[in-house]
Amino acid sequence: MIKSHQRLLNSILVVIDAFVICMALVAAWYIRFQTNLLGAGEDLLGFNAYIWPLLFIVPLYLLIYNGVGMYVPQRIKKIDDEIYLIIKSNIIGLLILIALLFIIKQINFSRYVLLLFCGFNIGFSSFERVILRKALRTIRKQGFNLKHILVIGAGDLGCSFANKIQQNKQLGYNIIGFLDEEKKVGFKIGNAYVLGNLDYLQSVLFNYNLDEVIIAIPIKQYERLHDIIKVCEKSGVKAQIIPDYYKYLPARPYVDQLDDLPIINIRYVPLDDAFNQLIKRTIDIILSLAGVIIAFPILLLTTIVIKLTSPGPILFKQTRVGLHRREFDMYKFRSMKVQTDEEEKVQWTTKDDPRKTKFGSFIRKTSIDELPQLFNVLKGDMSLIGPRPERPHFVEKFREEIPKYMIKHHVRPGITGWAQVNGWRGDTSIRQRIEHDIYYIENWSLWLDIKIIFLTIFKGFINRNAY
Repeated sequence: MIKSHQRLLNSILVVIDAFVICMALVAAWYIRFQTNLLGAGEDLLGFNAYIWPLLFIVPLYLLIYNGVGMYVPQRIKKIDDEIYLIIKSNIIGLLILIALLFIIKQINFSRYVLLLFCGFNIGFSSFERVILRKALRTIRKQGFNLKHILVIGAGDLGCSFANKIQQNKQLGYNIIGFLDEEKKVGFKIGNAYVLGNLDYLQSVLFNYNLDEVIIAIPIKQYERLHDIIKVCEKSGVKAQIIPDYYKYLPARPYVDQLDDLPIINIRYVPLDDAFNQLIKRTIDIILSLAGVIIAFPILLLTTIVIKLTSPGPILFKQTRVGLHRREFDMYKFRSMKVQTDEEEKVQWTTKDDPRKTKFGSFIRKTSIDELPQLFNVLKGDMSLIGPRPERPHFVEKFREEIPKYMIKHHVRPGITGWAQVNGWRGDTSIRQRIEHDIYYIENWSLWLDIKIIFLTIFKGFINRNAY
């Protein structure tokens, strides 16, 4: 039932995506050759020369979309994930098109059009998916396009799952009932009831038109898993397992394979992927170079004021712990009086810290003191976005006091990050900071980085917790 709906939805998506791809290329051609937004440009090939390649471009992009998983069910996935797939697909498609133009030595096909096409296609496709998702969620709230499921296990796991389904009606799940070894028949959980014990599974699958079975049994009943899965497969109903040890797993578990033996990675880090690393590093270099150019007047003015108002060096170098626990020198504009090495290593900055200069208080409050870290980004010690790096003394201290503290060193540290844009900056809770850092590490996406950049800009660089 739901499978036929999914096939219909996928067919509609393919048609809409093909239309969007065509419109993106037409819009790119129009902006490049029919407006002066990018300067005067002569169309050496003509409009038709840009339209005929769509016979190749449309199938290519649809194949890429399918390959990255854009046509699998997105019911419980975040819109951020879907937009990330759109961005990833378009970058892959753009690289393929540029490579093909190079191979066939077509020098007159405008590269500006290709870049605009990539941007328009990302924007149009993202807008399309947002609208479609909102429409589907509205329909599901009204009781249509529902996925009917049976939950096996009415303990803590099963009840927790039922509560989340009840709180998120837009996901379109309808629990028809539970099977459990301990709860009595008729026991109510949310809007559904216990229908019997596990021995009734085959009967329930036969009598109800189910789309899916959710297995949420405790570890002590795991010897029943084989029989449960066997019955589900015999009935042709998809089964999913909520592991009783889920609390030990990351937000997005990654399963590796050793021959036929699955290995669950307890800490999946998206930035371990080489493609993700390349994308993030490329963006870091481009944006940090742009940042240095744009901020040059501020850098110059700050340099002059520091030199005139306080004796000592202009830049302050401090040892911090970064990627893979390696130490590096992080640059800042000096905002304090010159200190001894021992004072600098172990003292935490406080609100009314007497070591700060008057101008130092201003540049710390406005985050101007952080601008030299753009050069750390260019060197590769840091990223624009990531967990803030800490001094070795405090790393050793916090690793003993705060669970999971060292996980932050799985990625490059950043100038700004998820914790900072949520207010956990300066003299605030280290535990809350680490929780936000781990969320960022486990849920990294290009879209999340873009979101953090915009939040950093729109929330402002001034922070009341920055001392």
